[in-house]
Amino acid sequence: MASTANDRQAMHADLKPYPRMKDAGAEWLGRVPSHWEVRRLRTVVSIVNGATPSTSKEEYWDGEVLWLTPEDLGSLISRRVADSTRRISHEGLLSCGASLVMPGSIAISTRAPIGHLGILGSPGCTNQGCRTLVPNAGIKSECLYWVLNAGRSELESTGQGTTFSELSRSKLGDFRVPVPPLQEQSAIASFLDRTNARVDRYIRAKEKLIDLLEEQKQVEVHEAVTGQVDIRTGRPYPAYEDSGVRYLRKIPQQWRAVRLGRLTLARCDGPFGSGLKSSHYADGGVRVVRLQNIGSGTFNGEDAVYIAPAHYATLGDHTVQPNDLLIAGLGDPRNPAGRACVAPANVAPAMVKADCFRFRMDEAAIHPEFAALQLTATALAASALLSTGATRQRINLESTARRLVGLPTLSEQARLVEYCHARAARLDAGREAARREILLLNEYRARLIAEAVTGKVDVRNVSLEGSAAGPEVDAELRSCPTPH
Repeated sequence: MASTANDRQAMHADLKPYPRMKDAGAEWLGRVPSHWEVRRLRTVVSIVNGATPSTSKEEYWDGEVLWLTPEDLGSLISRRVADSTRRISHEGLLSCGASLVMPGSIAISTRAPIGHLGILGSPGCTNQGCRTLVPNAGIKSECLYWVLNAGRSELESTGQGTTFSELSRSKLGDFRVPVPPLQEQSAIASFLDRTNARVDRYIRAKEKLIDLLEEQKQVEVHEAVTGQVDIRTGRPYPAYEDSGVRYLRKIPQQWRAVRLGRLTLARCDGPFGSGLKSSHYADGGVRVVRLQNIGSGTFNGEDAVYIAPAHYATLGDHTVQPNDLLIAGLGDPRNPAGRACVAPANVAPAMVKADCFRFRMDEAAIHPEFAALQLTATALAASALLSTGATRQRINLESTARRLVGLPTLSEQARLVEYCHARAARLDAGREAARREILLLNEYRARLIAEAVTGKVDVRNVSLEGSAAGPEVDAELRSCPTPH
């Protein structure tokens, strides 16, 4: 990360400080340029309260005017508000007592989470969890948006309440903000808009890289454990034969197609009905393996719940031991039914919950890790054929036991497991590096916003399109190497 630090130093060498500074009189601002004003927010904007409709009749909704809530502001992906989850008709607006504000006003959430904001792109109003700020003459809403963005932590800290945190109108009005001359407000807003767009572009590239690396991992593992590629040569096997099922298709001629149940010493599902409910969960005892613990080839151990041993004794045998094969009987759009993982060494004492299957494998015939990888690789196709659910994919224990597994020799299974783990580790490391880079980019953006709006750096003569700041910013954003 040395290059990151060097590029950041170069960037800040280009962004010079103002020559004369003064104490702003507000801790979150520190010192600001001596020719700037520092004023209470109520003196630079009109604060308009939100309102609750006095009627719930549906005809008052779905009209032409934006009706904003904290949730709308919290889900914004840009600084401009173009839409809302609900719109209110003009008749409904009159009935609820809310004030309509014009485009260019700033909506800000004043109930937890406090400080989400956006600039209205069309006329709108808010519910009681928000307020709108109508800038006075001489105040540029685009610059004030970035000021409030930088001061969000300070705004949050002033919220009060026992049931939920809320920022009062008076506290909001007392919030001290820097007010540069109008021309500088325009320069700051323009600089931050363009810098923010560049950061967003690099973050999207990193997010795309993360998705591509995950897709590549899935493809490589699928090709290896289903025999589409011989990992020793990197090419297909010399000859194939039909497995007899669409989710497995053709397998190498030297492999066998065997039903999972024939490779199993014992199997069970979790208890159904009222025998095990969330109200039975305890602080310790026997761990309950749930659907969220069964990942795609990996055991997700973070979200652990337990039941008391005495209650477990009333449920019958649903035990989970280390190296057991765990299979999800219920799926969703992101996590298909039929995915599998292996129980880790530290899992016991444990049991499976409803819709979770435990298979204790004959390890003289099949490597549990190989079974988990192949079942996960074919889960989406298999669940499409075997699922009985109308709204969610659901497969039962017996259907799962009838799933065909393409079976190479034990030595080849071990080699395939080792290969898949090594490839997954390498690609996962690349994804983690990209995630760290996204964190660095967001930290860089937050600091640059704070420094620009509080006058720690002078952006008046900086052009991101020019030869000074533009390449420096791009160098900063590209500083983390892309993983291979």
